[in-house]
Amino acid sequence: MEYVTLGKTGLKVSRMGLGGIPIQRIDAEGTKSLLHKLADQGVNYIDTARGYTVSEEYLGYALEGIRDKFVLATKSMARTKESMAADIEKSLHNLRTDYINLYQVHNPSMEQLDQVLAAGGALEALQEAKAAGKIGHIGLTAHSTEVFARALELDWVETIMFPYNIVESQGEELIAKCKEKNIGFIDMKPLAGGAIENGTLALRYICANKNVTIVIPGMAEEKEMEENIKACLDSSPLNEKELKEIEEVREQLGTNFCRRCNYCAPCSVGIDISGVFLFAGYLNRYGLGDWARNRYSSLAVKASACIECGKCETRCPYHLPIREMLKECAQQFGE
Repeated sequence: MEYVTLGKTGLKVSRMGLGGIPIQRIDAEGTKSLLHKLADQGVNYIDTARGYTVSEEYLGYALEGIRDKFVLATKSMARTKESMAADIEKSLHNLRTDYINLYQVHNPSMEQLDQVLAAGGALEALQEAKAAGKIGHIGLTAHSTEVFARALELDWVETIMFPYNIVESQGEELIAKCKEKNIGFIDMKPLAGGAIENGTLALRYICANKNVTIVIPGMAEEKEMEENIKACLDSSPLNEKELKEIEEVREQLGTNFCRRCNYCAPCSVGIDISGVFLFAGYLNRYGLGDWARNRYSSLAVKASACIECGKCETRCPYHLPIREMLKECAQQFGE
């Protein structure tokens, strides 16, 4: 296994870690088996979140006796000091540990980031927990390049997590800036939420970019783990056949894949367009129907509210048929 330093945290992590979303698909014993196999292979990084239903709890059970073999990261969507402090305690309890290596602010909007930074905001709780030795480092996750760019200028941000894959390269310049600023870059959604079928190709593409510190594919099965490790350890340059397939993947997905750049916003009726498509991805490609529906139900305005004005499509740099895609999402979610 190849090990790298996770930016200014100084943590030594395996180039590939475990993305904890799919843990929701298995049980506690299956999680335990997977973690022991990961440890045997030298994979030492685990990412989860308060929002991933049972993921923290299953991982806590699975980590008993082998906690010292892993760098443990989780995250919270809390925006206030009080709610973040409560989430940190809940994470410590669920993960059955007295110390979490990396705690991240989970996908804030620009407005929510203001709240995190304000007096009485979540950052205060994170910094107090760090001073108390409950967490080691503080990071941030994002889906928009606007938030990513802002995070690069915040001195407390030690790591940034963002989607980067064959069809989502909108953060490439910002990823390079992470390297310049010694901020650890954690790559999520390496298979574009399951849209890219050739996992080996997807991971080889990402690992070829040396500005990516660590990649965290979601895994729930031993076979996935073995294939992912093999791909990440293959340091040979991408060959012509692979480069051709990469272009074919881009062509195939380019006309119907949302990169969450949010250039389509604002919607005339207030639909969170990229949010709708994100949850639809979880529904269709992750096999997490109940969780996806629950998250979709939290949206203030549903896909069915679309009035088909088409303004979003004029702004989309990828020329996506957004109105048709929203119709399809409304049918899938039933509202």
